[in-house]
Amino acid sequence: MAAISFIIGVDIGTSGTKAIAFSTEGQVIANAYVSYNPLQAMAGHHELDPDILLNAAVTCMQKVVAETKQHQLLGFSFSCAMHSLIAVDSNGRPLTKAITWADNRSAGYAQQLKATPEGRTIYQYTGTPIHPMSPLCKLMWMQKEQPDIVAAAAKFISIKEYIFYQLFQQYLVDHSIASATGLFDIFNKQWYQPALQAAGITKNHLSQPVSATHIVTGLRNDYAKQLDVDPNTPFVIGASDGCLANLGSSATQPGDVAITIGTSGAVRMVADQPAYDTKERIFNYILTDRLYISGGAVNNGVVVLKWYAEHFLQRTFTSAKDIQWFVEEASKAPAGAEGLIFLPYILGERAPIWDAGARGVFLGVHAGHTQAHFMRAIVEGINFAIAQVAGSVQETIGPIQRIYASGGFINSPTWLQWLTDVLNKEIIIINKEDASSIGAAMLGLEALGVPLQEEGGIEQRYQPSLLNHELYKRHFGVYVSVYEQVRPLLQALPV
Repeated sequence: MAAISFIIGVDIGTSGTKAIAFSTEGQVIANAYVSYNPLQAMAGHHELDPDILLNAAVTCMQKVVAETKQHQLLGFSFSCAMHSLIAVDSNGRPLTKAITWADNRSAGYAQQLKATPEGRTIYQYTGTPIHPMSPLCKLMWMQKEQPDIVAAAAKFISIKEYIFYQLFQQYLVDHSIASATGLFDIFNKQWYQPALQAAGITKNHLSQPVSATHIVTGLRNDYAKQLDVDPNTPFVIGASDGCLANLGSSATQPGDVAITIGTSGAVRMVADQPAYDTKERIFNYILTDRLYISGGAVNNGVVVLKWYAEHFLQRTFTSAKDIQWFVEEASKAPAGAEGLIFLPYILGERAPIWDAGARGVFLGVHAGHTQAHFMRAIVEGINFAIAQVAGSVQETIGPIQRIYASGGFINSPTWLQWLTDVLNKEIIIINKEDASSIGAAMLGLEALGVPLQEEGGIEQRYQPSLLNHELYKRHFGVYVSVYEQVRPLLQALPV
């Protein structure tokens, strides 16, 4: 068999890391995955061990390299989860764990900043909504709650920056990850001084911003030996997982929207410039020097199914097969769950309400409801949350023309059909591989100047049912109004 030229795309997430060998013909020829769990902590905390993340990335790369020795490796390219924060000392040693987007300890500081003109201006220039997910708000919290760590810290970096520092001894951050910190001017592509002042740091505490197509060589010898690659193998720094999901899903034209539902979820539209939302509902992140990704993320995706299955049904929930099982059980109840509405805010919520204190609510429970009704209401509640974000994106940027789906939920054709019915738009599946790692590989090939000879064709299309859409439209109207009405009551609940 003739040797195949390929690049390895690596996607570093908050629940696992995946690496794929992606050929110049657009095919995945090998892959590896390593999962990990957040560290045990109190409510509101969400941290990962930086060295476990590093080892997972190296292990995945090592496995894929070993499986593809007969082929030609062109390089590596990286995708990574956004909004993480690690304080490191002058030797690059972690002073904290990796504080992820899901950590809510800075909620009070975010709420205070959001209510000020300064907060509004920071949102406008950085594109990142003021929320405890952002490193900006995490740093404000750290200044007050962990001053000793702040005083000892030489740098404040993200997960990808930590891994690149270990591999190359350089502090670099791609524009895409930087644009999700709340500290970066997305127009001028430099650190934003008013945000740095709010965080109590200087640009010297941060990495050097570089383009998503920036190439690094000179891999440390110990890692080159471990991976069994030449130290001068190109490493493309890449971008954030959300932005690369658009690229990997082929949602890169005006009007294209990528919808991802995995542990969490997101709706993202590509644009050639940031779109300012006067209601501050959506984000604006950088994909490349030419493209921005605007949209909104929700905290509560498949994690809600897992929560319900494990805590109420005493069933282990670990794989795509569990998603299929849950949705098929839910399908025993009719569309609309006979009037049962669920706000899926068990982990607070990001877009479009940006309320870390939001909570889940079942509304309309009656004696005729069964387990299946509750399960269906959960899936439909997640779909309504996605639809609400899609509405915000469309209102701010313009009409949605095409929808491309990715994430674990695409393993359930039934769930895809329900979401199609809610949105009343065709949903397209390009491929069933991880969209972010595919996107990283595609971006890497572009950075290396290697043309992608073929792109995957459309695998599936889902068409909406007008009858179901009309039913869902009535339920969605109730769903949207419930949160505003119960919010004061939720805020009054004792913790």
